Amino acid sequence: MKRGATGRHEITTTSGEAVRAFVPSPLPPVPPLAMDARRQRRHERALLACGRLDAITALLPDPDLFLYAYVRREAVLSSQIEGTQSSLSDLLLFEVEEAPGVPFDDVVEVSNYVAALDHGLARLREGFPLCNRLLREVHGVLLSRGRGADKQPGEFRQSQNWIGGTRPGNAAFVPPPSHELQACMGALESFLHDQTAPGALLKAALAHVQFETIHPFLDGNGRVGRLLIALILHHEGVLRQPLLYLSLYFKQHRALYYQMLDTVRTDGDWEAWVDFFLEGVEQTASGAVETAHRLLALFRRDEERIGALGRRTANTLRVYHGLRRRPVATIRTLAARTEISFPTAARAVEALEQLGILHEATGRARDRVFLYADYLKVLNEGAEPL
Repeated sequence: MKRGATGRHEITTTSGEAVRAFVPSPLPPVPPLAMDARRQRRHERALLACGRLDAITALLPDPDLFLYAYVRREAVLSSQIEGTQSSLSDLLLFEVEEAPGVPFDDVVEVSNYVAALDHGLARLREGFPLCNRLLREVHGVLLSRGRGADKQPGEFRQSQNWIGGTRPGNAAFVPPPSHELQACMGALESFLHDQTAPGALLKAALAHVQFETIHPFLDGNGRVGRLLIALILHHEGVLRQPLLYLSLYFKQHRALYYQMLDTVRTDGDWEAWVDFFLEGVEQTASGAVETAHRLLALFRRDEERIGALGRRTANTLRVYHGLRRRPVATIRTLAARTEISFPTAARAVEALEQLGILHEATGRARDRVFLYADYLKVLNEGAEPL
């Protein structure tokens, strides 16, 4: 269905030149989103895939383990879309703190994303509403250090920004002027709270485009817009654990993703965007289920190999279980995590190295860092830097 432009252009003067800024109409779309039989089936398949993902967490020995790893994978992927070159291993090495040689600016940006998502989810669990204040708080954490720390963290912008080009006058897209932000973001907040709005997946699909169109911050809009999807789905109860993240799908279809956003703005083709979004939800949820099954198989295989160590089995298993929770660690952190002595942890790490389960990452003689390599290999698929 073609509606025409989903907003109006406003002429504003920026840096001495007149530009056409786009002010989106409030959600929901008018006329309403067309949910024909084909689109309804696609919606049902996406919800079913989310249900399977929700169920798989009950089979995991420690759901928080999967959440820890998946949140970090999402942080890497979402930041890569913005141009960072950090890998999942870089982030996990950075979090060990003793690991040198990781690209500091990039990995700080990714680490901030983890902290921002954790903050947003914690606030929702406290009963705090999904609102503009929460989005500003999330943005404040996201830009708390490193690149962007001078771009008004936690505050809506007070000047004009743009997407593409070297200035607003030759930009690919110019979001609303700053004096329109209060009305635009107020309308988006009302839509998020609207109990008559479409189901959670459709609400997330529509709200993501609207947020990206408004672009309310000077920096970090893309990352907050992707975080908004996770926050909506968690807040609306689609998943008990926030395990659905679309950054890999957006990364794999980057050109089409940006084209779809533009098509909504210029032609009002919300239906094409929703089809694209729901396909991404189904693929992503199914991929996460497959990853969970592969990790469960990996854990069973490695536990069986450790079980053949005889009298060394018990302590080696304790250290191994510590590595499943955090797949990058030093002997000292493993000893503290598993509450065993340093020499006992060192012997267990040596046994895991001999089995090929652990690999040393630094090449140093002291304060060595060990990786659970096969675990990271599963999670790293698709998360390599662009």
